[in-house]
Amino acid sequence: MGEFAVFVLFCLLVAVGIFLALGRWYPGSGAEQVAWRPTRSPEVEAELELDDIDQMLEAQNARRRATGRRELTEDEVRARVAEDERWREDLRRRARS
Repeated sequence: MGEFAVFVLFCLLVAVGIFLALGRWYPGSGAEQVAWRPTRSPEVEAELELDDIDQMLEAQNARRRATGRRELTEDEVRARVAEDERWREDLRRRARS
């Protein structure tokens, strides 16, 4: 290996060492350095999730009304989801054995 290759390798190792040392011993976190804060609280996220569920159920019921079918309740949708999950778990169990 030539002298230049050794010099470049040494410089790369020093640069990596500096970055690792900065990450290890610099006070604070990366989020603090860039003043990052979450945009929404977990409570707001949960509220938005519930709103999304209501909107999706309403949209599905609007389509069902348009085709003459009866509307679904949230409990019926949850029961269908639970049944689908049981079916998937049964398939997984069969595939493993």
